[in-house]
Amino acid sequence: MDDTTPVAIIGAGPAGLAVAACLRQAGVDFIIMEKEQQAAPAWRRHYERVHLHTTKRYSSLPFAPFPRHYPRYVPRDLFVDYIDAYAQRFDLRPQFGETVKAIAREDQGWRVEATSGPLRARHVVIASGYNAEPLRPGFTGIDTFTGKTLHSADYRNAMPFAGQSVLVVGMGNTGAEIALDLAENGAKPTISVRGGVHVVPRELFGVPIQMVGMAARLGPQRVNDALFPIILDLVLGRLEKYGLKRPGQGLLQQIAVASRIPVIDVGTIDKIREGAIKVAPDIAEISERGARFTDGKHGEFDAIIFATGFRPGYAKFLGPGIQPGRSGVTAQASDLGLYLVGFHNAVTGLLREIAIEAQAIADDIHHRLNRKKATEILPV
Repeated sequence: MDDTTPVAIIGAGPAGLAVAACLRQAGVDFIIMEKEQQAAPAWRRHYERVHLHTTKRYSSLPFAPFPRHYPRYVPRDLFVDYIDAYAQRFDLRPQFGETVKAIAREDQGWRVEATSGPLRARHVVIASGYNAEPLRPGFTGIDTFTGKTLHSADYRNAMPFAGQSVLVVGMGNTGAEIALDLAENGAKPTISVRGGVHVVPRELFGVPIQMVGMAARLGPQRVNDALFPIILDLVLGRLEKYGLKRPGQGLLQQIAVASRIPVIDVGTIDKIREGAIKVAPDIAEISERGARFTDGKHGEFDAIIFATGFRPGYAKFLGPGIQPGRSGVTAQASDLGLYLVGFHNAVTGLLREIAIEAQAIADDIHHRLNRKKATEILPV
């Protein structure tokens, strides 16, 4: 690895590649480090039926709209093709197999300890992914279960579960869609839902829910949070009778406070209505043959899939006291020369935010490098 660079980018997913393309357009050199052997590895591992929940119009990376023949909601395989073409278009060549072990201050820049040795950079951009590390909470009795267990990160398709009774733990977008995939392909899924969940249709009266969310940002959050339940009950019906209660926080408030996106329904609710997907409350304990729920009922299952979320994971390689702040350009990030990109899961869509953040970060780095260069050549 080269031992110095103006910018070190950690991660070659959509966020890292977007920043790199913006820097390339600005004439700033950089090095991209990716721990795996290909770009966008998380997207290549996603379960097969996954599509973007946001429209292609507002989900492309800087300078490169999706091809016109792509559908409105881009499937996984086409998104991976798009990413590969994006890297080729901007001549982005990540250094693969480079696991970052530590980032520490050194002089006016940063020292990045990676697999092939140290790298010194004036600026560091952390783009290692919002869903970098699977979360699998502990459950009493999990070691006694005799069936198959796996995290949603390891789920590919429903084929291995045909004819089986499967418990899906967690009803975020991943859990809801995996349950749908199972129901459509011969399995008998049950979703365990902890607490409340907001559910929205992918399109509201023909308008993509992403665009509805973008428009909602223009009005008062409190008013919109009061209106959404009324509108959604008209569109989806009252879901409480199926065991799906809304949380105490309003839909937009929950996104703003907890970065928790509502479940964007692509067919799961219809399967719940039909009885093809059952809904159960939180798990009290797991038994040898299934699980007991907090309502006292017990279910027997052949497999348990934990759709219990992910965490970013970048904190483990940051030195003590280093706090880059929010995703995007902040005064703190700019002063440090240490930026986060791709960690703001907004109602407007993560990929749309990535495109905005990437351009802002590249502009800030370009400005600061030019200012530093001008300072160095001033006469004494």
